[in-house]
Parts: sequence; C-alpha cells; structure tokens
Amino acid sequence: MNKQLSRSKLINASPKRKQKGVALLVIMLIVAIVTVLATEMVGRLQLNMARTTNIKANNQAYWYAVSAEEFARKRLGDLKTLDPSSINLSQPWAQVFAFPLEDGGIQAELIDLHACFNLNSVANPPPPPPSGAGNTPTTGINSEIEAFNRLLQLANAELIDTFTADTVADSLADWIDDDSQLKPFGAEDADYESLQFPYNAANAPMTNASEFRLINGVDISWLSSVMPLICAIPNVTVLKVNINTIKPEHAIVLAAIANISIEDATRLISARPADGYANIADFLSNPEVKNLNDVQKSWLSIKSDYFMLDTKTRYNGSSFNMTSIFNVFDASNVEVISREFRSAK
Repeated sequence: MNKQLSRSKLINASPKRKQKGVALLVIMLIVAIVTVLATEMVGRLQLNMARTTNIKANNQAYWYAVSAEEFARKRLGDLKTLDPSSINLSQPWAQVFAFPLEDGGIQAELIDLHACFNLNSVANPPPPPPSGAGNTPTTGINSEIEAFNRLLQLANAELIDTFTADTVADSLADWIDDDSQLKPFGAEDADYESLQFPYNAANAPMTNASEFRLINGVDISWLSSVMPLICAIPNVTVLKVNINTIKPEHAIVLAAIANISIEDATRLISARPADGYANIADFLSNPEVKNLNDVQKSWLSIKSDYFMLDTKTRYNGSSFNMTSIFNVFDASNVEVISREFRSAK
C-alpha cells in the first residue's frame, strides 16, 4: 500500500517539475532577447551619437569656410579701395591666410584668375583682317587658339607634339563655341558619341578647368603638366593676363601669349618690380616683348577682376574644402559667382 502511494506521488510530481523547467527556459529566452535588443539599441544609440557629432563637426567646418569667404570678400573690396589701379603680389590679398581655432583651423588662399590661361577665350571669333590686307595668311586665324597651342607645346614638349597640340586646341574651341562646325583638327558631337562611354560637346563656356579632361586629344600622361597653367572663368571669353601676378612657376603662360621663350618669360618675371609694373608701357619697354602685335598687347593687364579662393578648414577631426570664385566689380560690389565643394585631402 505504501509503495503504491509513493509511486503515485512521484507520478504526480513529474509534470510539475517539467512545468518548472519549461518556465525557466522561457524566462532565459526572454532575458536573452531583451539583452540582444538592449545591445542593439545601445549600438544604434552610439552610432547616432557619432553621426550627430560628425554632422555637427562638418557643419562647423563648413561655416568656417563661409566665414573665410566673407573675409576674402572684404579684403578684395578693400583692395579696390586702397589701390584700384594695379593688382600685384606685394599686396595683402596674395598672402596665405591661416587662422588657428580651438579644435580646428582655417587656411585660405586667394588666386588671381588672370595669372593663368582662360580656356574660354579660345572660342573668340578671329579678328577681321586689316583694311586692304587682302587674303593674307593670318586672315581668319584665332590668335587665342595659336597662343594656347604654344602653351601646350611649351608645357610638355616631349609628350605634346604639333599634331596633338593642334588637335587639342581646335577641339577645345569646338567644345566651347555654340555651333557644330568642325575646325580643321577639332571634334564635335559625332566624335564624342563614338567613344566607349559617349557624351556630347558642351557648346558653351566652361565653368571649371576640370572639364578640360573631356576634350578630344587630351591624354592623362601630360595632363598634370598643363592643369596648373589653365583656368576657366565662368562666362568670360576674354583673355586677360595680369603681368604683375604671374608667378615664376607659371612663366609658360607669359611665354605662350608673348610668343617668347620660357627663359625670357622667367627673366621678365624675376626682374619685375616688387610692387609690379605701374603700367603696360613699362613692361613693353623690355626688349623681349618690344615686338608684340596689337592683339598680344590687348591680352596684357595690370588689373584683375576675377579671383579664386581655395579654403581648407578643420574642426574636431572633420575637414572641409571649398573653392569660391569672386567677380570684383568695385569696392562695394564683390560677388561670388560660383562655389565648389571638394573632398578633403
């Protein structure tokens, strides 16, 4: 009898023990799920906090760049007030601006866009022939294209031969002009559409010199030797070179427009007065440039109206680069005509 009772108690106790085991497993499962969710929430919270911190740092670096742009705008306005007759490298604008800040800093440099070759100028129509000149060999020739052709060959004589220079110069003019007529060595839509990755010619002035890479005939092997010498002033098709702001490392620009040797151009720049030439006539009194024609003389200037500001800012580990182009009308009217945001280097 007692054995039957004991066996009955064991049988009745077994389901209860199983129920307790199942409940424990459920509780452990719930704890595990809550732990995983909590870990995921903490991870996402940390990610969102880091993202917010980065956005804040990037925004602050951006506003540092905007403040540098405003400072440059004021400096250019002051320049037109203090010395409107001449722009030269001895003036404060030409100095690199560096300003350390808590957890960051600003570095900005103004670059004269009249100290490089404006690519948009090659689309100018050729000047009319002189009265009574007849059908001379120079009739109908765009002098800016010839000057750019010389610049290409002077920049890298080893890799840029005459045919390549002719091809690139004519193709550049076809890229910028608003017609579909091919120049002798040029290229239009049909040439670009036949490429592996086709595109069309812009048929409009360039807004950035980086577009030069798209021009027919341009090769990456020599592109780096030409890029520092060229620029693209938005919607400006006139070639004006400030003889007071060309640096010795850009003597090729002066050599190309004056049709002189690089050595002569470098010598002219080195012999330039510290505060630049007072007028074009003083520059033309040098024997190296005494035989310039009227078109070449029209390219020379001692004033500048377009500047590029290259700004680099840092804040709390974030970096921001911005390029701004100014058009300086007068002391009270300095306009930003374009901005470009670039990845930090």
